[in-house]
Amino acid sequence: MKKFTKQEALDYHSSGRPGKIEVIPTKPNSTQYDLSLAYSPGVAEPCREIEKNPDDVYKYTAAGNLVAVISNGTAVLGIGDIGASASKPVMEGKGLLFKTFADVDVFDIEIDEKDPDKLVEHIKAIAPTFGGINLEDIKAPECFYVEKRLKEELDIPVMHDDQHGTAIISGAGLLNALEIGGKKIDQIKLVANGAGASAIACLRIYKALGVNPDNIVMCDSKGVVRKDRQKLSEQKKEFATSRDVHTLEDAMKDADMFLGLSVGNVLSKEMVRSMASDPIVFAMANPDPEITWEDAHDARNDLMMATGRSDYPNQVNNVLGFPYIFRGALDVRSTDINEDMKIAAVYALANLAKKSVPEEVNKAYNLKGITFSKEYIIPKPNDPRLITEIAPAVAKAAMDSGVARTPIENWEEYEAELRRRAGLENKLVKQVYEQAKQDPKRVVLSQADSYEVIRAALMAKEQQIAEPIIVGNTTKIKQIAEEYHLDISKLKLIDNVCQGEEERREYFAKQLFALRQRKGISLNAAYRLMSNCDYYGAMMLETGQADAFITGQKTKYGESLRPVIELVGAREGVNRVASMYIVLTKQGPLFLADVAVNREPNAQTLADITVLAAEEIQKLGFNPHIAMLSYSNFGSVSGGSPAKVREAVKILHKNYPDLVVDGEMQANFALNPELITKRYPFSKLVGRQINTLIFPNLSSGNIAYKLISGVSDAELIGPILLGTRKPAHVLQLESSINEIIRMISVAVVDAQFYQRGSKHHLL
Repeated sequence: MKKFTKQEALDYHSSGRPGKIEVIPTKPNSTQYDLSLAYSPGVAEPCREIEKNPDDVYKYTAAGNLVAVISNGTAVLGIGDIGASASKPVMEGKGLLFKTFADVDVFDIEIDEKDPDKLVEHIKAIAPTFGGINLEDIKAPECFYVEKRLKEELDIPVMHDDQHGTAIISGAGLLNALEIGGKKIDQIKLVANGAGASAIACLRIYKALGVNPDNIVMCDSKGVVRKDRQKLSEQKKEFATSRDVHTLEDAMKDADMFLGLSVGNVLSKEMVRSMASDPIVFAMANPDPEITWEDAHDARNDLMMATGRSDYPNQVNNVLGFPYIFRGALDVRSTDINEDMKIAAVYALANLAKKSVPEEVNKAYNLKGITFSKEYIIPKPNDPRLITEIAPAVAKAAMDSGVARTPIENWEEYEAELRRRAGLENKLVKQVYEQAKQDPKRVVLSQADSYEVIRAALMAKEQQIAEPIIVGNTTKIKQIAEEYHLDISKLKLIDNVCQGEEERREYFAKQLFALRQRKGISLNAAYRLMSNCDYYGAMMLETGQADAFITGQKTKYGESLRPVIELVGAREGVNRVASMYIVLTKQGPLFLADVAVNREPNAQTLADITVLAAEEIQKLGFNPHIAMLSYSNFGSVSGGSPAKVREAVKILHKNYPDLVVDGEMQANFALNPELITKRYPFSKLVGRQINTLIFPNLSSGNIAYKLISGVSDAELIGPILLGTRKPAHVLQLESSINEIIRMISVAVVDAQFYQRGSKHHLL
């Protein structure tokens, strides 16, 4: 983890606009008319409706997506009682996390009140503003009382995250650690060091998960919490033991789990060595854990460990829970966050850690090949699937336990809404993946001795998008798989130069010779080409041993394209192939062609490129609305490139009158429907949202897509080859895993159309 200085932290919070959150209007507010609706007199109408029906507050205001993050500053982080004002940076940070991870709006409220009864009354008085309340950094034992009263007296979800967040996340880690260690939860011996709010909540949820309370020993600053100790709080009495143990050292002998929610460096190596086999150590004191990662692993090599730190594996981070728990609760207008909902979150988290990890998670942590293991028992906070796994589980538990007021009926639509909230939903990607899954095809991937290709092939196999066949140096492929702990046992591997492939090499050579014997190739030359994995993979496609072919990961685009052009070539009726990129924007996909193949197309070739792009876009489930680009608008410049584009448009209008295409036009007009309508009302694109841009030459198209990828966070798919005789695509050099798997899904869709004999051809 990168270290930072005190000044860097202060600058982060003070630079520019001070603080970390702001309020953003969600309705038009630029005109007097807008303002008259937003405030007086228009605002009176929803006020009257809410007066008649209080539930309409969720219809006409932001209450249904608004959570109060409330603290009195009595137990802030590891700092302690620093007061309400000093706690505000933490509460703002909590608000930032709510919004970033789950699109939950937050007002942070710091209340200068230590009397628990008065604090409860203050919170109750402001509760009508909110759809939920997140209590934060309130010291024990008052926090138990405050939360209990509010849950009893309010009809909106209330949760003290310091208690339950840690309990939920560590509970998921415990379940997975026990599974890896082969132990049963009702038989383990557990030692908890710490008796505050988090420790109490953890032990309560562990009991609900199946831990035998007779096997729990709690320790505090005075030693073991025993039943014969005087003046125990009600919470400590719940976990007091009568066993003959008096110190942490005594309790640790033969223990299966250590739960640390106390102070740093209180657990020695000797204590860890005294634990049972395959011990579980959750040392979660911050910033210094009860024992360091290094010391714990030096003491035992069979342990599983979690901490509260982000610079070690298995971070117990509350951000894995609270945003999504409140998201699920708000979305069904739950009256509570009850035990069933918390347990549902535990199991959702635990199950997520066992699923294949998206590549963006590997990238975020500069790791490769994260898999369910001792060092990955808890999902990473940046996992984009958290919202779609936890929120639905919590919402369903609320419905099943009878606290949901607006139950969810369509779970697929709900998941899509969650993905949209998190900025994850992309209609095109979803459509293509789902279409590929309906009928997976055999996709051969050459140049496969790279981590990215192997990982993408595994993901495609696991997600049932394709049946990957990877061609390359299998010795190197297996070394990479071993290095990154990838199970490739279910993948089909082919080493095209090994002795076992001799018969197929000879067969492919004869077929290649038959294809190109009149184009200067000899049988011997054809045989030599079979040692090239690209030619070998292309011949698998040509001879029907694969349904689609993808290459390009390790060599320049032109070099990888050559075997495709020579062996696969253009389909009948097409003079040449072309290429297209898909830019995934928040407004939907934007299709760009030609960006990688045709350098200086003439008017007829431009028209052909446009038709090929339109066909592919239709296959992907979209209607193409096409702008033919140039540096002029509808004849404003004569001659040169604009004249060529105008001629291409004439060809298209004549031969494909139903195709929604027009030009020539400048890019700013193409991307602004209002400008087109205002200046060029005669255009076929009036009233259309343009989603396809055709560039006048390779230079402009290539520059455009690389500019987009360089200056924005938009993701790209491509370059997709258009017009090939069979489904074949060439990746850009060193494509990411996401880029490869998306290309695999596109190749599968192409293969589905090819095998069905679907025409989808305008040419």
